[in-house]
Amino acid sequence: MPVTSEAAATWTGSLTEGSGTVAFSSSQLGTFPIDWKSRSEGSDTTTTPEELIAAAHASCFSMALSHALAENGTPPERVDTSASVTFKPGVGITGSHLNVNATVPGLSPEKFQEVAEGAKTGCPVSQALAGIEITLEATLA
Repeated sequence: MPVTSEAAATWTGSLTEGSGTVAFSSSQLGTFPIDWKSRSEGSDTTTTPEELIAAAHASCFSMALSHALAENGTPPERVDTSASVTFKPGVGITGSHLNVNATVPGLSPEKFQEVAEGAKTGCPVSQALAGIEITLEATLA
């Protein structure tokens, strides 16, 4: 059965002078601020669409890798993934870099690389981002 997830954004003003908020239907955390300056110049305090995509990519890949490792007969003890999504003003989103470190007893580094690459390809968010370059750095703890 399909599951639909929702988020909503409110924006006021022009692109460069305006601002807004984004909220997730499942979150009790409230709203998160968004604005063009943070998106185009970077910010540690304001959410960007790319940060939201990075969160989706990191979480989806972690699930896909955990599943692939279990199917390989080597379930992970822990999977830590970060995703870095790059945005170039005037161009758009140009890439997502996954960086994963996992604790997987009984698995060689070579096999881990193979399983991680397969998880990258099979991850539904990776598939949704097929129009950009997706890179992977995978290491065993």
